[in-house]
Amino acid sequence: MKTIDALLQQGVDGKRVFVRADLNVPLDGTTITDDGRIRAVLPTVKALTDAGAKVIVASHLGRPKGAPDPAFSLRPAAARLAELLGAPVAFAGDTVGSEAHAVIAALEPGSAAVVENLRFNPGETSKDDAERAEFAARLAALADVYVGDGFGAVHRRHASVFDLPKLLPAYAGHLIATEVGVLRKLTDDVKRPYAVVLGGAKVSDKLGVIDHLLERADRILIGGGMAYTFLKAKGHEVGISLLQEDQVPVCLEYLARAEQRGVEFVLPVDVLVSAEFPDLKTKAPAHPTTVAADAIPADQEGLDIGPKTRELYAAKLADAATVFWNGPMGVFEHPDYAEGTKAVAQALVGSPAFTVVGGGDSAAAVRTLGFDENAFGHISTGGGASLEYLEGKTLPGLAALED
Repeated sequence: MKTIDALLQQGVDGKRVFVRADLNVPLDGTTITDDGRIRAVLPTVKALTDAGAKVIVASHLGRPKGAPDPAFSLRPAAARLAELLGAPVAFAGDTVGSEAHAVIAALEPGSAAVVENLRFNPGETSKDDAERAEFAARLAALADVYVGDGFGAVHRRHASVFDLPKLLPAYAGHLIATEVGVLRKLTDDVKRPYAVVLGGAKVSDKLGVIDHLLERADRILIGGGMAYTFLKAKGHEVGISLLQEDQVPVCLEYLARAEQRGVEFVLPVDVLVSAEFPDLKTKAPAHPTTVAADAIPADQEGLDIGPKTRELYAAKLADAATVFWNGPMGVFEHPDYAEGTKAVAQALVGSPAFTVVGGGDSAAAVRTLGFDENAFGHISTGGGASLEYLEGKTLPGLAALED
């Protein structure tokens, strides 16, 4: 995989460089609530503008239906990128239309522009190879060189991620190079003990990575909504907690495999429960109660790991040399159910281990709960991409760059 360093050595002064970024930031109206992904692509954009390139930044945002939708405009992201760069960033109100061509034609060497949401065009996400290739060709007409730096999208077979790099000289940006280097440390030459913490809502979202990690990890700690399907598999009452009944047999199989392979598979020993899901808008006090994990009342749901589990998980992480964490331990958005996720984050902050936070809600939780991002070994920008890499899958966006 050729990286941006090789491109910069060749020289990019005056060249139009298409940077496929991941500016898929959360928005409250037009207000960005977490700019982590914009900051992540900043080193690549700045390196290119400093070298005299005309930088064209493109990304998706949300899931529009293949047509323009003001709710998913990249305009707020372009404005934030300009603030972070400390320089004007032009904005094109279309992606491959006349406005995009005019904005790019007006770029001076060392300046940047953002084009509108790639997914406003049906060709970006089309499953039809010809339709996708046609859109990729229109994108290629905008630029001389391609730099892939949207790690959060490399697991998608989309036009700007998979097809476009085949049409232009293609390089990996700083972010993708860093992400791949980190993930290789979690798969190829792992320092042990290797502990994995998995949370989040659905166990089905993590089945592939659990399957893969059972062959590689020394211990796996489970929290979040997915824990209740495992607790059900062990024969425990889980009340009205989030449950994927159809996944119970798979959970049973994984528990048996873990025992056979000598992998510690650690489940909550106590949980915070309530009869009602908390109000995440008002953050009104929820008044949860703590019960043993095998004693959840039939009319209650588990919403966070309990204090004994927090201590247990901190102890299980204390001697680890490598830790991968993906998924919160509970409904961290509400202060009454944030302590489990805080406890895991705090255990990693105080750890000498190589610690990786696997993007998505985990990365959001780290920032929301006020932790210093620099206290972790690495915070990924791509939760889904990280998980698929750890599953051993071929990621289309990385394969295209390697070609």
